[in-house]
Amino acid sequence: MAGAASSRRKATSKVDPFGYDPEFHASARPVAEFLYRTYWRVDTEGLEHIPAKGPALIVGNHSGGIPFDAAMITAAVDLEHPQHRLVRYLYDKFVEGMPLVGDAYKRLGSVPATVQNARLLLRHGDLVGIFPEGVAGVAKGVLQRYRVQPFRSSFVRLAVEENVPVIPVAVVGAEETYPIVGKLQKLGGLTQLLNVPYIPVTPLFPLFGLLGVIPLPSKWHIRFGAPIHLADEAPKVGMRKLWYRQTAEKLRRELQGTLHEMLAARESLF
Repeated sequence: MAGAASSRRKATSKVDPFGYDPEFHASARPVAEFLYRTYWRVDTEGLEHIPAKGPALIVGNHSGGIPFDAAMITAAVDLEHPQHRLVRYLYDKFVEGMPLVGDAYKRLGSVPATVQNARLLLRHGDLVGIFPEGVAGVAKGVLQRYRVQPFRSSFVRLAVEENVPVIPVAVVGAEETYPIVGKLQKLGGLTQLLNVPYIPVTPLFPLFGLLGVIPLPSKWHIRFGAPIHLADEAPKVGMRKLWYRQTAEKLRRELQGTLHEMLAARESLF
């Protein structure tokens, strides 16, 4: 691990155009490792599908009220992959205006979600993480747990035009960290102050105040699937618009099927 950390520092010695700070990441790594190994006891499979080098799009289901899923997918690749690679997650633009959060995201390697930013990362040879459900993924209530919401198709076009593989990733366990039973969209201006679309209501928050913010210690499973080379399947340019949408929906259904399989095999929530 020491050698890998040294390699990471050398590889990121140049100033990152998006604000990634390797030293800040190193200081946060023990927290991520505690959550990954001890608190959520994450079982990860399929890491052999993550390439040792070069670009790829990591596409997964989104959930949890607060998006710890991105943090644990990143931790899995950072801690467990032989090359300890960094996953550069794209985040919604409202996050950038949240006090402290937007800056922390950037310093940890995440990037505002635009097609141009994704292209730059892929052309640099990075792993780029995307949740095609968007905010709809984390906003699901308890009755919609593990129901993958419609995918935006822009990631399909990106994968084809940049000729990079799509690696699907399914996450089970994040939905139980903050089970959403309601949403407060107007709370005395708090949503505007925090620059968030809503305040999630869980069985513990806001009833128990700050204690209710602590995520529940659910048992997590992460499964990386085999790379999908969409550029090999794409039709001629003039016929692609509908194909992009159809392919996004096909990948959504396949990911939903993987989640059903993982949920059926799960022994308990915690």
